[in-house]
Order: sequence, then structure tokens, then C-alpha cells
Amino acid sequence: MNKHNEKNERIKRQYFAYLREAKRQSEASVDAVAAALARFEAHTRHRNFQTFHHQQAVAFKLHLAGRNCGEGERTLSKATQYATLSHLKRFFQWLAGQPGYKSRLRYSDAEYFNLPEKESRVATARRERPSPTLEQVRYVISQMPGETDIEMRNRAVIAFVMLTGARDSAVASLKLKHINLGGRSVHQDARDVRTKFSKTFTTFFFPVGDDIETIISDWIVHLRTLRLWGPEDALFPRTKVAVNAIGQFAPVGLERGHWSNATPIREIFRNAFQAAGLPYFVPHSLRHTLAQLGEQICRTPEEFKAWSQNLGHEGVLTTFYSYGSVATRRQGEIIRNLGMSPDRAPEVTAEMVAAMMNEMLKERVRQNF
Repeated sequence: MNKHNEKNERIKRQYFAYLREAKRQSEASVDAVAAALARFEAHTRHRNFQTFHHQQAVAFKLHLAGRNCGEGERTLSKATQYATLSHLKRFFQWLAGQPGYKSRLRYSDAEYFNLPEKESRVATARRERPSPTLEQVRYVISQMPGETDIEMRNRAVIAFVMLTGARDSAVASLKLKHINLGGRSVHQDARDVRTKFSKTFTTFFFPVGDDIETIISDWIVHLRTLRLWGPEDALFPRTKVAVNAIGQFAPVGLERGHWSNATPIREIFRNAFQAAGLPYFVPHSLRHTLAQLGEQICRTPEEFKAWSQNLGHEGVLTTFYSYGSVATRRQGEIIRNLGMSPDRAPEVTAEMVAAMMNEMLKERVRQNF
């Protein structure tokens, strides 16, 4: 059985180049599209895309719905099915406009990759994402040892994410020169730092406690004065591994270079939370913690706009939609207390609503252009 189709491979390369250069998508996004196409081709036994018929899309949807993932009896989630089919739909819509395919494919055929509306709602539903409280994070940090260089670094990693809300990929690539202790800020320069969408912005330390900020300042002083680290050296250097006294490879200290990815940071979080007797929270969940903290302490639209901007968001709606969901228990408390606060300030509420409406109008204008 053929494991590839030459014509398909050529047109896929063109599509991947289109995604990278014209749509400006990242390699990770292109890889996801490639995986979806590979899954579809395996199902059709690598038939030429020129022979595509909408019944192939219907059959593939049924195949995905009953596909065994190789992990017990679980099948693909609705979200995975939705993402896979969405990639295929966009590909065949693009393909219908390409030379050699125009006369064979119809744009409407791609619509057969749509999931039923009910299943689409299930796949795209926003669900409550677990995140730790500030007190839980502070407790985890307090339980972490800080005697060796590696222990100090690990503790500083969690403190830094709590203090700045930086994404783990950015944390892994930061240099000492990006930190301004006097200005209590970190400059996430996309020329050096792996930020989302390669955005460059400045984050000021969030008001999460002097104890957390002290851990960061002590760590930076330690690197600069005792280890003689320079501005171009990693803020959180990778672990140095060497042969120990008994002839085994083991951690022996730190190197000046960066981690190649964020996997070690996630491992630090996993070990620290488990050691503290708490469930594991991924580094990204602390951004949700900060967003919820901002909702509690910000009192004006300007304050929340600054808080949102500090997280690297261009608009406050991103913070509300992606990070600002209220935990179910807290939701109940708020609703119950609404009728017990007759002295609430209606003018502040109206101002907040007006600011949100203004942001929504701006977002709609941006989408139209």
C-alpha cells in the first residue's frame, strides 16, 4: 500500500508555504495542519486530492468519531475532532482555487468537514480551567529548599512566573539584561525572548508580595556577584550534568546557557507542587491566577487595562475571555452578595461597561479590516 502520493505531497508543500509566508503561522501551527492531512490521507489510502468527493469527508468524520487512540478504550475528543476537521476544511477551500484543482473541486464540498452544530458547541465550549490561589503558590515556594544553586534557581523560577505572569517559553529564554530590578520590570524583547506571536513588551512586577519579589532580587544578585554572570547569560540557566564520583551522570551545577525549551520549567512546577502536597498546576495556570487577582483589586477601566497590558494582551477582552472566568464557587458567592451591598458605586460599574463596549467596537473594526 502506498504511504504517500507525489501529487499530494507537492500541493501540500505549497499550502504549508502559504500558511508560513502569507498567513504568518508558526511551525507548530503548520505541523498541526500536516498531522490532520496525514490522518485524512491514511484514511483514504493516499488517494489523489484531485479525486476528492464530499462523501470522503463524511466517511472521515465517522472514522474520527470511532477512532481508537491506542490508549485503552478512549476515542478522540470532540475538541480534537473539531480541530482536525477545521484544518481539512480550510485546506480544501484553498485547494479549490488552485490551478489543476479548480475544475475538479467545489468550495462547497469543504463544508462537509463540519461537525454537527451540537457537537461543535461541545467541542468549542469554554470550560473552567483550574488555577492555584496566590496563597497556594506562596506555600509551595515556602516549602522549596534553597541551599544549592539548582534549588535556588528552581524556587526563583516559580516566584518569577508568579511575579510577572511570563509564559514558560519566555522564562526559558530570558537573559539577565532583560531584568530591571530598580524599575521592578522585565523587558520581553522578541529579538531574544520567545514570546507569543513574537511580541515585544514590558511587564512590571505584579503586586503579589514582597517575599516573592525578594526571592527574585536575591537570585539575580547571586548570579551577578557570586557567579559573575553577565548581561547576556541566562536568567534561569540550564542544569550542568557531568560524571560524578561513582561514575554516573548527575547534576553538578549550572551552565550559563538557556534551556532549549520549557519542558524543564514544567517539571520544576510538577515536582514543587507534588512535594508540597498539592495537585500539579502548569506554569500557564498562574496567568489565570493573576487575571483573577486583577479582577478583584482593579477598580477602574484604566487600572484593568494596565493589568491586561502587563500580561501582554493588546485588549482587555483577551484577558476577560481567555483568563478572566470566575471560578464556580466564587461565582455563587458574588451572586449571593450582590443584593447585600446597597452602597455599591453605580458610576464605576457604568464606566466599566462603557469601556468594555468601546473595546468590543474596536475589536470589530480590526476584524473588518
